[in-house]
Amino acid sequence: MKLRKRIILSFIGTAAFIAAGLLQGCTKFLDKEPYTSLTPAQAFQTAGDLQLYVNSFYVNQLPNATTIFTGDNTSDYISGNAIPTLMTASVSANNPPPGGVWSSTTTSSWPELRNINFFLQNYNNPAIPESSRQSYAAIAHFFRAWWYFNMVKNYGNVPWYSTALGTTDSALYKTQDPRSFVMDSIESDLDTAIAYAPTTKDNTCSTITKWVVLALKSRVGLFEGTFRKYHTELGLQSSAATWLNYSIDASNQLVSSGQYTLHNTGNPASDYGAVFTTETPWPDEVLLAYVYSDALLLWNDANAYFTSTTLGNRTSPIKSYIDTYLNINGTPFTSRPEFDTVNFVNEMLNRDLRLQQNVRCNGYKYSTGVSDPPSYSYTFTGYQPLKFCVPNPEINLNSENNNSIPIFRYAEVLLNLAEAKAELANISGGTLAAADWNNTIAPLRTRAGITSAVMPTTADPYMENYFQNTITDPAILEIRRERGVELMLEGFRFDDLRRWKVGSLMQMPYNGVYVPAMNVPYAMNGDGVLNVEFVSATPSSGTISGVYYDIIDNKTIELSQGTYGNIIWLFNTPRVWNDKMYYDPIPTSELVLNPNLVQNSGW
Repeated sequence: MKLRKRIILSFIGTAAFIAAGLLQGCTKFLDKEPYTSLTPAQAFQTAGDLQLYVNSFYVNQLPNATTIFTGDNTSDYISGNAIPTLMTASVSANNPPPGGVWSSTTTSSWPELRNINFFLQNYNNPAIPESSRQSYAAIAHFFRAWWYFNMVKNYGNVPWYSTALGTTDSALYKTQDPRSFVMDSIESDLDTAIAYAPTTKDNTCSTITKWVVLALKSRVGLFEGTFRKYHTELGLQSSAATWLNYSIDASNQLVSSGQYTLHNTGNPASDYGAVFTTETPWPDEVLLAYVYSDALLLWNDANAYFTSTTLGNRTSPIKSYIDTYLNINGTPFTSRPEFDTVNFVNEMLNRDLRLQQNVRCNGYKYSTGVSDPPSYSYTFTGYQPLKFCVPNPEINLNSENNNSIPIFRYAEVLLNLAEAKAELANISGGTLAAADWNNTIAPLRTRAGITSAVMPTTADPYMENYFQNTITDPAILEIRRERGVELMLEGFRFDDLRRWKVGSLMQMPYNGVYVPAMNVPYAMNGDGVLNVEFVSATPSSGTISGVYYDIIDNKTIELSQGTYGNIIWLFNTPRVWNDKMYYDPIPTSELVLNPNLVQNSGW
């Protein structure tokens, strides 16, 4: 497919959408040549026509469950079947990492942009009530801002297109626009969307409202503000505060609206997990979700993904990350002298209650009453994800999860607000105010059952070391801890590493649970039932029913002290971080089609 076809998407008119069964089949039209028989004036005659067209943006751009819960597979705290593709020698401009949004051999994201721009050029039919026109245009501005935000995150400088270009337009082959220009254009789109998007709260959590746009602006402002602060090579540090203030302003507008709060019924052992495991999204906390439904036969495969040796990545959090979860009394777990050698069952006791809602541990049972300890056939490190998994063992086999997956939620906005304020204070030599902590981080910790959620005034040495002694501000370190815990497996982590300029954390050892001795069976669910034994080879006889024999082969997996110690996974596979990896390479094929494009440094 040529570049012009990627960018010059044919107009998808109302009749085409109807013929496609409304939204279900609209994407198959994306690569067709322009419809000459249907003009914009014919297509955009009523508010219903505008709505039908705008609905395609939801279909093409909203991340689904799999995109969300696999997003952290490329990060510092997740190990899996193999090292992240980004860090393999095979990745190059000729072979870009998977998931790139510039283009690939099978898909391209540019038609999505062209669809949006076409709509914004042609929606303004005076015969349609102005309020309807403005409302649907606001949604288009939201999606264009989100589309370009993803492009900037992945590629840095990108060409900005605000119109649906024709095949003879020379601008089609221009070079990238400066990052500052594109980001300012994104901010303008967001402000337009905030001004005109519907203000009525959507309790179905399935449509774009003013509150969703504010949540995106909160996210964008924090990303760009911290990126400019830490990536000094851009020479944009002086404008970091401007973007942090954008985030603060958007977050404060959303918070002060009183529309949302944390989902909290007073049960810290389940309230957090419920946000990710119910069919109907919780509208108290969730602003926008990818909604799944038994009635619509629309399902995701979260259970199967995290309980399959073949379907998934065998996603396994590492101990260095698990150690960041606080004790239930608010003190660091790593302040315990034995924190690195405590056995799994005791490691899980008296901790931040999000830990038991994020990974399978002490006493976890399905709704049928059947115990389900962490299975070493699914996890390499001993920490098996539980978040997004419904407590029904049958779902593990048929990929019919009906739980809706949050895309924007209030907890993230609180984290954004706290971090933006802390980073802004740090720029001027100060630190986060206690009142700001009490309005943002403290409620998150209180929901998790932590009995003392006061702001620390001294930096935790473990967190300083985790972030390679690049940060000493106690508030910033604690907010980073909180962000890692609260947003586990929601797809934020690699973007966080990018903006903090700590991609080298991707080289951390894949360490796991502490194993006191090999050839001894252990009960890993706190119920006394033996379920795993670490061996050099599967026993030929005398095996125990229900026990999984995890082979320590000293080739890909070992114990840190030989016959005991922490599991170390993929110790024989080198992982080398290079700062060029903060951006994806522009595919070589695109550079050939458009010689004015400039390849990202290092690629």
